[in-house]
Amino acid sequence: MIRRWTTLAALLLLYSGNLKAQTPDNMVYNPSFEDYRRCPQKIEALGVMTDVEAWWQPTKGSSDYFNACGSRDCAVPRNKMGYQTAHNGQAYCGIYCSQANYREYLQTELKQPLEAGHRYRISFWVSLADKSPHAVATLGALFTSEMIEDTTSWDILMERETTENERNERMSIATYLQPQVVNSTDSLLADSKIWQEISGEFTAEGGERFLTIGNFADFNHSVVTAIESPNAILQGAYYYIDDVSVIPLDQTINSDPLAKEPAPKTDEIQVLHGIYFATAKSDILPQSYNELQHLLETLMANPEIRIELRGHTDNQGTADFNMKLSEARAAAVADYLIRKGIEQQRITTKGFGKTMPIESNDTPEGRKRNRRVEYRVLAD
Repeated sequence: MIRRWTTLAALLLLYSGNLKAQTPDNMVYNPSFEDYRRCPQKIEALGVMTDVEAWWQPTKGSSDYFNACGSRDCAVPRNKMGYQTAHNGQAYCGIYCSQANYREYLQTELKQPLEAGHRYRISFWVSLADKSPHAVATLGALFTSEMIEDTTSWDILMERETTENERNERMSIATYLQPQVVNSTDSLLADSKIWQEISGEFTAEGGERFLTIGNFADFNHSVVTAIESPNAILQGAYYYIDDVSVIPLDQTINSDPLAKEPAPKTDEIQVLHGIYFATAKSDILPQSYNELQHLLETLMANPEIRIELRGHTDNQGTADFNMKLSEARAAAVADYLIRKGIEQQRITTKGFGKTMPIESNDTPEGRKRNRRVEYRVLAD
C-alpha cells in the first residue's frame, strides 16, 4: 500500500513538473522594474536613464525611473510627477507621450528573438501622472530586430525612404512606424487613479529582439485631450509604466538559467559585443543586460571554469588613456559578475588598449567593433 501511494505521488509530482515546464514564461527581463543599479535621485530634462536594469531610453528623450528607495523627485508612491502606487512591487518608469516634437520611450531586449509565424501576447500597464494637463490614446508596443538608437529627442515615428517623383526627381518621404500592438483611439488613457492595461496579440515576422514602448502616432492622431489637472507642471501627457509582459501563445521558451550548455573551450576567445559603456567611461549601460546575463549563466552552468576578461578600445585617443580605459572596462564587467555571485578567484582582468583591433579603425562601424570586452577560458 505504501509503495502504491508512493508511486502515485511520484507520478503526480512528475505531471505537475511537466505542467510547470510547459507554462509559457515572460520573455521580458525585469518586467516591473524592480531590479536596479542605483536608487534614482533626480529627474532631469536632458538626463539619461541608467539606474534600472535591462531598460533604457532609445532616444535622447529623457525617460525616468521611480522607486520607493529613490529621492523625493523619484520616489514611489509620491514623486515629482504625482502620486501613484506601483502596479506591482515598488517601482515603475515614466515617459512623456504627447508633445509634437518631443517624445520619450522605453526599450529593452527580449530573452530571445521572436519566431516567425508564432503568436505572442504583449501587455503593459499605464497610469496618467497627476500633473499632466493632457491625455492621449495611442500608446503602443513596437517589436524590432535591431536596437533603436536615435540621437534626437524627437519622436521615432518616421522611417525615411528615398524615391523618385513623376519628374524623376529624388525626394525623401516619411512612413510611420507601425507598432504591433497599440491602444484603441476610442479608449482615452485619462485615469490617474488606477492602472489601465494595454494588451494585444500579434504574429511575429521572425527575429524581433527589441521591444519599445511609447506613442508612435503623430500629434494629430494621438487623440490629445485636455483634462482637469489643477497641479499641472507639464505641457502634455506623462505616463507611469509598469508590469510589462511578452508571452508566447503557441510555444514555450527555455528560461532555465542553469540549463547546461557545452562549456567554452580552454583558450577560446569569446567576444562580448553586446556590452555597452558610457562614452570614454567604464560605466556599463543597461543595454548590456542580456549579454551580461548570458555570461553569468555560462559561468553558473560551468562552475569549474575560470576566465580572463580582456578589454579593448578603438584608436581614438592616446595610448595611455585607452590602456587605462580598457582595463577599467574589463574590471567593471568583473565587478558586475562578482556582485551577482561569481567567486572572485574565478575571474582575472587585462586591458589591451588599442593594440589588438579586429576591424579597421577607418570606419565608424570598425571602431565600434574594436571597442569590446571579450573573455578567454583559462587552463586549470
